[in-house]
Amino acid sequence: MTWFKKYTVDDLNTMRNANMGTHVGIQFTEIGDDYLCATMPVDHRTVQNFGRLHGGASCVLSETLGSVAAWMCVDPDVQAAVGIEINANHISTAWDGKGDVIGKCTPMHIGKSTHVWQTDITHSETGKRVCISRLTVAIIDKPK
Repeated sequence: MTWFKKYTVDDLNTMRNANMGTHVGIQFTEIGDDYLCATMPVDHRTVQNFGRLHGGASCVLSETLGSVAAWMCVDPDVQAAVGIEINANHISTAWDGKGDVIGKCTPMHIGKSTHVWQTDITHSETGKRVCISRLTVAIIDKPK
């Protein structure tokens, strides 16, 4: 797999304005040849009422990673990547104030009009898998 151009972690972390990823504290941490990683804190922004990591927050991490990874594979002047379906299996939990979760996103399918990205989310302190998620992304042409 090839990224459209050579991006850095700083590029990804500084291109964002006030958006969902910023609100929940997502930070991109690593770009590999065929993967993208980010962390997200387990804190008041990402937990449900009982102090456990909110399943929706895991989906936000997965959608952020998958959408950005898909975007990194296309010419951003010509095309856009938009999520069209996400699923998530919440396997374990992480507790408020007990570290971060780490998402590692890898491609399952890179096509002309769709991508499928899988994100494996683990707890930073225990290494336990918290969630596994799959995102389908449509690759669309930008209006001319």
